[in-house]
Amino acid sequence: MARDSDVAAGAEPEPDVTQAATAEKGSEIPVTQDIDFVTLGILVDEIEFPPPQPAAHDIPGGAGTYSALGARLFSSPPLSKTVGWIVDQGTDWPAALSTLLSSWETSCLLRPSSTRLTTRGWNGYTNPSDPSHRSFRYTTPKQRLTADDLTATPLLQARAIHLICSPLRCRELVTSILAQRKTEARARDPFLSTYARPLFIWEPVPDLCTPDELLNLTNALPLVDVCSPNHAELAGFMGSDGLDPATGGVSTAAVERSCEQLLASMPLQSYALVVRAGDKGCYVARNGGRKKKARTAAAAGGARPPKKKEHAHGGLQLDMDMMALLAGLVCDGDGSVAREEIEIDPGVERWFPAYYRGEEEGKVVDPTGGGNTFLGAMAVALARGKTIEEACEWGNVAASFAIEQVGVPVLGKDEEGHETWNTARVDERLKEYQERS
Repeated sequence: MARDSDVAAGAEPEPDVTQAATAEKGSEIPVTQDIDFVTLGILVDEIEFPPPQPAAHDIPGGAGTYSALGARLFSSPPLSKTVGWIVDQGTDWPAALSTLLSSWETSCLLRPSSTRLTTRGWNGYTNPSDPSHRSFRYTTPKQRLTADDLTATPLLQARAIHLICSPLRCRELVTSILAQRKTEARARDPFLSTYARPLFIWEPVPDLCTPDELLNLTNALPLVDVCSPNHAELAGFMGSDGLDPATGGVSTAAVERSCEQLLASMPLQSYALVVRAGDKGCYVARNGGRKKKARTAAAAGGARPPKKKEHAHGGLQLDMDMMALLAGLVCDGDGSVAREEIEIDPGVERWFPAYYRGEEEGKVVDPTGGGNTFLGAMAVALARGKTIEEACEWGNVAASFAIEQVGVPVLGKDEEGHETWNTARVDERLKEYQERS
Protein backbone atom coordinates (compact mmCIF):
# COMPACT_ATOMS: atom_id res chain seq x y z
CA MET A 1 0.00 0.00 0.00
CA ALA A 2 0.99 3.64 -0.15
CA ARG A 3 3.46 5.27 2.14
CA ASP A 4 1.29 7.39 4.43
CA SER A 5 3.83 9.76 5.98
CA ASP A 6 4.38 12.04 3.00
CA VAL A 7 3.49 15.72 2.77
CA ALA A 8 -0.25 16.27 2.95
CA ALA A 9 -2.63 18.36 4.98
CA GLY A 10 -1.33 18.28 8.52
CA ALA A 11 1.49 15.76 8.10
CA GLU A 12 3.93 16.11 11.01
CA PRO A 13 7.02 18.03 9.84
CA GLU A 14 10.54 17.47 11.16
CA PRO A 15 12.23 19.84 10.64
CA ASP A 16 9.77 22.64 9.93
CA VAL A 17 10.13 25.30 7.25
CA THR A 18 7.63 28.16 7.37
CA GLN A 19 6.13 28.82 3.94
CA ALA A 20 5.18 32.41 4.75
CA ALA A 21 8.85 33.34 4.96
CA THR A 22 9.84 31.73 1.67
CA ALA A 23 6.91 31.93 -0.70
CA GLU A 24 7.17 33.82 -3.94
CA LYS A 25 4.50 34.53 -6.50
CA GLY A 26 3.33 31.37 -8.22
CA SER A 27 0.22 30.26 -10.06
CA GLU A 28 -3.23 31.30 -8.89
CA ILE A 29 -6.61 29.59 -9.00
CA PRO A 30 -9.62 31.64 -10.20
CA VAL A 31 -11.74 32.70 -7.25
CA THR A 32 -14.86 31.30 -8.93
CA GLN A 33 -13.38 27.82 -9.41
CA ASP A 34 -15.53 25.04 -7.94
CA ILE A 35 -13.42 22.52 -5.98
CA ASP A 36 -14.54 18.97 -5.20
CA PHE A 37 -11.34 17.72 -3.59
CA VAL A 38 -8.22 19.22 -2.06
CA THR A 39 -4.98 17.80 -0.70
CA LEU A 40 -1.69 19.49 0.05
CA GLY A 41 1.85 18.97 -1.11
CA ILE A 42 4.19 17.02 -3.35
CA LEU A 43 7.32 15.03 -2.65
CA VAL A 44 10.12 14.24 -5.09
CA ASP A 45 11.19 10.64 -4.56
CA GLU A 46 14.30 8.59 -5.01
CA ILE A 47 13.48 4.88 -4.99
CA GLU A 48 16.19 2.30 -4.35
CA PHE A 49 15.21 -1.21 -5.48
CA PRO A 50 16.94 -4.48 -4.62
CA PRO A 51 19.75 -5.34 -7.08
CA PRO A 52 19.99 -5.60 -9.98
CA GLN A 53 17.16 -3.12 -10.61
CA PRO A 54 18.61 0.42 -10.79
CA ALA A 55 17.39 3.24 -8.58
CA ALA A 56 14.79 5.71 -9.87
CA HIS A 57 15.31 9.45 -9.41
CA ASP A 58 13.11 12.58 -9.51
CA ILE A 59 9.89 10.56 -9.23
CA PRO A 60 6.76 12.54 -8.26
CA GLY A 61 5.55 11.14 -4.99
CA GLY A 62 4.05 11.84 -1.59
CA ALA A 63 0.54 11.50 -0.23
CA GLY A 64 -0.53 14.75 -1.87
CA THR A 65 0.61 13.77 -5.35
CA TYR A 66 -0.95 10.33 -5.29
CA SER A 67 -4.23 11.41 -3.70
CA ALA A 68 -4.51 14.18 -6.31
CA LEU A 69 -3.85 11.50 -8.94
CA GLY A 70 -6.68 9.37 -7.53
CA ALA A 71 -9.14 12.25 -7.77
CA ARG A 72 -7.82 13.24 -11.21
CA LEU A 73 -8.27 9.73 -12.64
CA PHE A 74 -12.04 10.18 -12.32
CA SER A 75 -12.00 13.82 -13.48
CA SER A 76 -11.43 14.23 -17.20
CA PRO A 77 -11.32 17.89 -18.34
CA PRO A 78 -13.04 20.18 -17.62
CA LEU A 79 -13.88 18.32 -14.40
CA SER A 80 -10.14 18.08 -13.74
CA LYS A 81 -10.21 21.68 -12.51
CA THR A 82 -12.27 20.57 -9.50
CA VAL A 83 -9.18 18.72 -8.18
CA GLY A 84 -7.15 21.11 -6.05
CA TRP A 85 -3.77 20.90 -4.35
CA ILE A 86 -0.73 22.93 -3.31
CA VAL A 87 2.76 22.31 -4.72
CA ASP A 88 5.84 23.99 -3.24
CA GLN A 89 8.76 24.18 -5.67
CA GLY A 90 12.28 24.55 -4.30
CA THR A 91 15.41 25.64 -6.10
CA ASP A 92 16.09 22.05 -7.18
CA TRP A 93 12.64 21.52 -8.69
CA PRO A 94 12.86 19.24 -11.78
CA ALA A 95 11.50 21.05 -14.83
CA ALA A 96 10.02 17.80 -16.16
CA LEU A 97 7.63 17.69 -13.20
CA SER A 98 6.17 21.05 -14.16
CA THR A 99 5.33 19.69 -17.59
CA LEU A 100 3.78 16.58 -16.04
CA LEU A 101 1.62 18.46 -13.55
CA SER A 102 0.48 20.92 -16.20
CA SER A 103 -0.73 18.03 -18.37
CA TRP A 104 -3.15 16.98 -15.63
CA GLU A 105 -5.01 20.32 -15.93
CA THR A 106 -5.93 20.46 -12.23
CA SER A 107 -6.35 23.47 -9.95
CA CYS A 108 -2.77 23.24 -8.75
CA LEU A 109 -1.48 26.15 -6.66
CA LEU A 110 2.23 26.35 -7.52
CA ARG A 111 4.42 28.21 -5.03
CA PRO A 112 8.07 28.61 -6.07
CA SER A 113 10.81 29.50 -3.60
CA SER A 114 14.39 30.67 -4.16
CA THR A 115 15.43 30.06 -0.55
CA ARG A 116 14.67 26.39 0.10
CA LEU A 117 14.92 22.96 -1.48
CA THR A 118 12.01 20.90 -2.71
CA THR A 119 10.84 18.33 -0.17
CA ARG A 120 12.56 15.07 -1.14
CA GLY A 121 12.36 11.54 0.20
CA TRP A 122 14.27 8.28 -0.10
CA ASN A 123 12.43 4.96 -0.41
CA GLY A 124 14.42 1.77 0.02
CA TYR A 125 13.38 -1.79 -0.82
CA THR A 126 16.31 -3.12 1.15
CA ASN A 127 14.99 -6.53 2.24
CA PRO A 128 15.12 -8.97 -0.71
CA SER A 129 13.19 -11.59 1.29
CA ASP A 130 10.27 -9.17 1.81
CA PRO A 131 9.66 -7.09 -1.35
CA SER A 132 6.65 -5.40 0.26
CA HIS A 133 8.75 -3.85 3.05
CA ARG A 134 10.00 -0.32 2.42
CA SER A 135 12.07 2.10 4.42
CA PHE A 136 11.54 5.84 4.11
CA ARG A 137 13.31 9.01 5.19
CA TYR A 138 13.27 12.66 4.22
CA THR A 139 16.47 13.89 2.59
CA THR A 140 15.59 17.62 2.63
CA PRO A 141 13.64 19.73 5.15
CA LYS A 142 9.96 18.93 5.01
CA GLN A 143 7.45 21.68 4.21
CA ARG A 144 4.73 22.17 6.80
CA LEU A 145 1.32 22.95 5.34
CA THR A 146 -1.61 24.02 7.49
CA ALA A 147 -5.14 25.35 7.22
CA ASP A 148 -3.70 28.84 6.71
CA ASP A 149 -2.33 27.70 3.34
CA LEU A 150 -5.90 27.23 2.12
CA THR A 151 -7.13 30.64 3.27
CA ALA A 152 -8.06 33.18 0.60
CA THR A 153 -8.09 30.47 -2.10
CA PRO A 154 -11.00 28.45 -3.54
CA LEU A 155 -9.32 25.37 -2.05
CA LEU A 156 -10.68 26.25 1.40
CA GLN A 157 -14.24 25.67 0.20
CA ALA A 158 -13.58 22.19 -1.24
CA ARG A 159 -16.32 19.59 -0.78
CA ALA A 160 -13.83 16.96 0.42
CA ILE A 161 -10.52 17.53 2.22
CA HIS A 162 -7.79 14.91 2.53
CA LEU A 163 -5.74 14.96 5.75
CA ILE A 164 -2.77 12.84 6.82
CA CYS A 165 -1.65 13.54 10.34
CA SER A 166 -1.71 12.41 13.96
CA PRO A 167 -5.00 12.22 15.88
CA LEU A 168 -4.28 15.42 17.82
CA ARG A 169 -3.26 17.24 14.67
CA CYS A 170 -6.41 15.99 12.95
CA ARG A 171 -8.59 17.63 15.61
CA GLU A 172 -6.60 20.85 15.30
CA LEU A 173 -6.82 20.91 11.51
CA VAL A 174 -10.53 20.11 11.30
CA THR A 175 -11.33 22.77 13.89
CA SER A 176 -9.25 25.45 12.20
CA ILE A 177 -10.45 24.62 8.68
CA LEU A 178 -14.09 24.76 9.77
CA ALA A 179 -13.52 28.07 11.55
CA GLN A 180 -11.84 29.62 8.51
CA ARG A 181 -14.51 28.29 6.15
CA LYS A 182 -17.23 29.83 8.29
CA THR A 183 -15.36 33.14 8.48
CA GLU A 184 -15.15 33.32 4.69
CA ALA A 185 -18.74 32.11 4.26
CA ARG A 186 -20.03 34.66 6.79
CA ALA A 187 -18.29 37.45 4.86
CA ARG A 188 -20.43 36.52 1.85
CA ASP A 189 -23.57 35.53 3.77
CA PRO A 190 -23.91 36.73 7.39
CA PHE A 191 -26.63 34.15 8.11
CA LEU A 192 -24.66 31.19 6.68
CA SER A 193 -27.78 30.06 4.85
CA THR A 194 -25.64 28.45 2.13
CA TYR A 195 -22.87 27.12 4.37
CA ALA A 196 -21.99 23.43 3.91
CA ARG A 197 -19.66 21.34 6.01
CA PRO A 198 -16.91 19.62 3.99
CA LEU A 199 -16.15 15.91 4.07
CA PHE A 200 -12.95 15.07 5.93
CA ILE A 201 -11.02 12.01 4.75
CA TRP A 202 -8.31 11.27 7.32
CA GLU A 203 -5.26 9.01 7.18
CA PRO A 204 -3.55 8.57 10.56
CA VAL A 205 0.18 9.16 10.22
CA PRO A 206 1.83 5.73 10.67
CA ASP A 207 4.48 6.72 13.21
CA LEU A 208 1.75 7.51 15.75
CA CYS A 209 -0.48 4.49 15.21
CA THR A 210 0.29 3.10 18.67
CA PRO A 211 -1.73 2.01 21.71
CA ASP A 212 -0.70 5.25 23.43
CA GLU A 213 -2.62 7.16 20.75
CA LEU A 214 -5.80 5.07 20.92
CA LEU A 215 -7.65 7.54 23.15
CA ASN A 216 -6.65 10.41 20.87
CA LEU A 217 -7.88 8.35 17.92
CA THR A 218 -11.34 7.91 19.46
CA ASN A 219 -11.48 11.64 20.19
CA ALA A 220 -10.67 12.47 16.57
CA LEU A 221 -13.07 10.01 14.92
CA PRO A 222 -16.28 12.00 15.60
CA LEU A 223 -14.82 14.97 13.70
CA VAL A 224 -14.19 13.17 10.41
CA ASP A 225 -16.32 11.40 7.83
CA VAL A 226 -13.84 8.66 6.93
CA CYS A 227 -10.83 7.38 8.85
CA SER A 228 -8.61 5.22 6.66
CA PRO A 229 -5.57 3.53 8.16
CA ASN A 230 -3.99 0.60 6.42
CA HIS A 231 -4.19 -2.81 8.11
CA ALA A 232 -0.83 -2.42 9.89
CA GLU A 233 -1.69 1.05 11.20
CA LEU A 234 -5.07 -0.11 12.50
CA ALA A 235 -3.36 -3.03 14.22
CA GLY A 236 -0.79 -0.65 15.69
CA PHE A 237 -3.50 1.25 17.56
CA MET A 238 -4.69 -2.08 18.98
CA GLY A 239 -1.21 -3.21 20.01
CA SER A 240 -0.84 -6.02 17.45
CA ASP A 241 0.71 -6.61 14.05
CA GLY A 242 -2.54 -7.47 12.23
CA LEU A 243 -1.00 -10.54 10.56
CA ASP A 244 -2.36 -14.05 10.22
CA PRO A 245 0.03 -16.30 12.20
CA ALA A 246 -0.65 -19.20 9.86
CA THR A 247 0.15 -17.41 6.61
CA GLY A 248 2.07 -14.30 7.61
CA GLY A 249 -0.30 -12.24 5.46
CA VAL A 250 -2.98 -9.73 6.36
CA SER A 251 -5.45 -11.10 8.91
CA THR A 252 -8.92 -10.18 7.68
CA ALA A 253 -10.32 -11.37 11.02
CA ALA A 254 -8.07 -8.94 12.89
CA VAL A 255 -9.19 -6.06 10.65
CA GLU A 256 -12.86 -6.85 11.22
CA ARG A 257 -12.39 -7.31 14.97
CA SER A 258 -10.58 -3.98 15.38
CA CYS A 259 -13.22 -2.10 13.39
CA GLU A 260 -15.99 -3.70 15.42
CA GLN A 261 -14.31 -2.63 18.66
CA LEU A 262 -13.90 0.98 17.51
CA LEU A 263 -17.45 1.28 16.22
CA ALA A 264 -18.94 -0.38 19.29
CA SER A 265 -17.13 2.07 21.55
CA MET A 266 -18.97 5.02 19.96
CA PRO A 267 -22.34 3.78 18.64
CA LEU A 268 -23.85 7.24 18.15
CA GLN A 269 -21.00 8.68 16.12
CA SER A 270 -21.29 9.11 12.37
CA TYR A 271 -18.12 8.09 10.56
CA ALA A 272 -16.81 5.23 8.44
CA LEU A 273 -13.68 3.16 8.84
CA VAL A 274 -12.07 2.19 5.53
CA VAL A 275 -9.09 -0.09 6.05
CA ARG A 276 -6.69 -0.50 3.13
CA ALA A 277 -5.27 -4.01 3.22
CA GLY A 278 -2.92 -4.47 0.26
CA ASP A 279 -3.76 -7.42 -1.95
CA LYS A 280 -6.82 -8.14 0.22
CA GLY A 281 -8.43 -4.93 -1.03
CA CYS A 282 -10.23 -2.79 1.51
CA TYR A 283 -12.73 -3.26 4.33
CA VAL A 284 -15.39 -0.66 5.06
CA ALA A 285 -17.30 -0.55 8.34
CA ARG A 286 -19.89 1.98 9.45
CA ASN A 287 -22.48 1.87 12.23
CA GLY A 288 -26.14 1.81 11.28
CA GLY A 289 -28.99 3.47 13.12
CA ARG A 290 -32.61 4.53 13.05
CA LYS A 291 -34.04 7.91 12.22
CA LYS A 292 -37.34 9.47 11.30
CA LYS A 293 -37.78 9.63 7.55
CA ALA A 294 -37.58 13.08 6.00
CA ARG A 295 -40.89 14.29 4.67
CA THR A 296 -41.00 15.00 0.98
CA ALA A 297 -42.27 18.32 -0.36
CA ALA A 298 -45.43 16.59 -1.62
CA ALA A 299 -46.13 15.02 1.77
CA ALA A 300 -45.70 18.41 3.37
CA GLY A 301 -48.26 20.00 1.10
CA GLY A 302 -45.70 21.38 -1.31
CA ALA A 303 -43.81 23.33 1.32
CA ARG A 304 -40.07 22.80 1.56
CA PRO A 305 -38.95 21.96 5.11
CA PRO A 306 -36.73 24.58 6.75
CA LYS A 307 -32.98 24.03 6.53
CA LYS A 308 -31.66 22.44 9.68
CA LYS A 309 -28.92 24.14 11.61
CA GLU A 310 -25.49 22.54 11.29
CA HIS A 311 -24.40 20.57 14.35
CA ALA A 312 -21.18 19.04 15.48
CA HIS A 313 -20.48 15.87 13.54
CA GLY A 314 -22.00 12.80 15.16
CA GLY A 315 -23.40 12.41 18.66
CA LEU A 316 -26.72 13.58 20.06
CA GLN A 317 -28.28 16.71 18.59
CA LEU A 318 -30.89 19.09 19.95
CA ASP A 319 -33.42 18.34 17.20
CA MET A 320 -32.83 14.58 17.12
CA ASP A 321 -36.02 12.51 17.21
CA MET A 322 -35.28 10.32 20.24
CA MET A 323 -38.39 8.20 19.68
CA ALA A 324 -37.16 7.38 16.21
CA LEU A 325 -33.66 6.73 17.51
CA LEU A 326 -34.98 4.26 20.06
CA ALA A 327 -37.73 2.77 17.90
CA GLY A 328 -37.96 -0.95 18.52
CA LEU A 329 -36.18 -0.59 21.83
CA VAL A 330 -38.90 1.31 23.70
CA CYS A 331 -42.66 1.04 23.65
CA ASP A 332 -44.51 3.77 21.74
CA GLY A 333 -47.98 2.72 22.84
CA ASP A 334 -49.47 6.11 22.08
CA GLY A 335 -48.52 5.71 18.42
CA SER A 336 -46.49 8.93 18.32
CA VAL A 337 -43.94 7.27 16.05
CA ALA A 338 -45.34 4.95 13.39
CA ARG A 339 -43.04 2.19 12.15
CA GLU A 340 -43.52 3.27 8.55
CA GLU A 341 -42.00 6.62 9.49
CA ILE A 342 -38.75 5.02 10.63
CA GLU A 343 -35.84 4.67 8.26
CA ILE A 344 -33.39 1.94 9.25
CA ASP A 345 -29.76 2.21 8.18
CA PRO A 346 -28.23 -1.28 8.51
CA GLY A 347 -24.70 0.09 8.39
CA VAL A 348 -21.89 -1.40 6.32
CA GLU A 349 -19.50 -4.28 6.94
CA ARG A 350 -17.99 -5.34 3.64
CA TRP A 351 -14.77 -6.33 1.93
CA PHE A 352 -13.99 -4.97 -1.53
CA PRO A 353 -11.35 -7.02 -3.38
CA ALA A 354 -8.29 -5.38 -4.90
CA TYR A 355 -8.44 -4.82 -8.64
CA TYR A 356 -5.37 -7.00 -9.22
CA ARG A 357 -5.68 -10.38 -7.53
CA GLY A 358 -4.48 -13.96 -7.91
CA GLU A 359 -2.79 -14.56 -11.22
CA GLU A 360 -2.84 -10.81 -12.01
CA GLU A 361 -0.61 -9.85 -9.07
CA GLY A 362 2.40 -9.92 -11.40
CA LYS A 363 1.10 -6.70 -12.94
CA VAL A 364 1.94 -4.84 -9.73
CA VAL A 365 5.31 -3.17 -10.39
CA ASP A 366 5.62 -0.79 -7.40
CA PRO A 367 2.99 -0.45 -4.63
CA THR A 368 4.18 3.02 -3.65
CA GLY A 369 1.25 5.45 -3.74
CA GLY A 370 -1.50 2.88 -4.12
CA GLY A 371 -3.17 3.68 -0.80
CA ASN A 372 -3.09 7.44 -1.30
CA THR A 373 -4.43 7.10 -4.83
CA PHE A 374 -7.26 4.98 -3.41
CA LEU A 375 -8.17 7.75 -0.97
CA GLY A 376 -8.14 10.51 -3.56
CA ALA A 377 -10.59 8.60 -5.74
CA MET A 378 -12.74 7.64 -2.77
CA ALA A 379 -12.87 11.22 -1.52
CA VAL A 380 -13.87 12.72 -4.85
CA ALA A 381 -16.54 10.03 -5.26
CA LEU A 382 -18.05 10.97 -1.89
CA ALA A 383 -17.83 14.66 -2.79
CA ARG A 384 -19.92 13.92 -5.88
CA GLY A 385 -22.64 12.11 -3.94
CA LYS A 386 -21.57 8.49 -4.35
CA THR A 387 -22.17 5.98 -1.55
CA ILE A 388 -19.29 4.71 0.57
CA GLU A 389 -19.54 1.39 -1.28
CA GLU A 390 -19.27 3.05 -4.70
CA ALA A 391 -16.44 5.22 -3.41
CA CYS A 392 -14.47 2.13 -2.37
CA GLU A 393 -14.91 0.71 -5.87
CA TRP A 394 -13.54 3.95 -7.32
CA GLY A 395 -10.64 3.74 -4.89
CA ASN A 396 -9.63 0.20 -5.77
CA VAL A 397 -9.72 0.95 -9.48
CA ALA A 398 -7.68 4.12 -9.02
CA ALA A 399 -5.08 2.25 -6.96
CA SER A 400 -4.62 -0.23 -9.79
CA PHE A 401 -3.34 2.54 -12.07
CA ALA A 402 -0.88 3.80 -9.45
CA ILE A 403 0.89 0.48 -8.91
CA GLU A 404 1.41 -0.61 -12.53
CA GLN A 405 4.71 1.30 -12.82
CA VAL A 406 7.32 3.24 -10.89
CA GLY A 407 5.88 6.73 -10.43
CA VAL A 408 2.57 7.88 -11.88
CA PRO A 409 0.68 6.38 -14.85
CA VAL A 410 0.96 7.85 -18.34
CA LEU A 411 -1.87 10.13 -19.47
CA GLY A 412 -2.96 9.84 -23.10
CA LYS A 413 -5.90 9.55 -25.49
CA ASP A 414 -7.30 6.68 -27.52
CA GLU A 415 -8.31 6.79 -31.19
CA GLU A 416 -11.76 8.11 -30.26
CA GLY A 417 -10.31 10.97 -28.24
CA HIS A 418 -11.18 9.47 -24.83
CA GLU A 419 -8.73 10.04 -22.01
CA THR A 420 -6.57 7.05 -21.08
CA TRP A 421 -4.07 6.21 -18.34
CA ASN A 422 -1.52 3.55 -19.27
CA THR A 423 -3.63 3.18 -22.47
CA ALA A 424 -6.68 2.07 -20.42
CA ARG A 425 -9.90 4.03 -19.87
CA VAL A 426 -10.83 4.54 -16.22
CA ASP A 427 -14.57 4.22 -16.80
CA GLU A 428 -14.13 0.90 -18.61
CA ARG A 429 -11.89 -0.49 -15.88
CA LEU A 430 -14.43 0.57 -13.25
CA LYS A 431 -17.24 -1.16 -15.15
CA GLU A 432 -15.16 -4.33 -15.46
CA TYR A 433 -14.32 -4.26 -11.73
CA GLN A 434 -17.97 -3.79 -10.72
CA GLU A 435 -19.11 -6.64 -12.95
CA ARG A 436 -16.67 -9.17 -11.48
CA SER A 437 -16.75 -8.07 -7.82
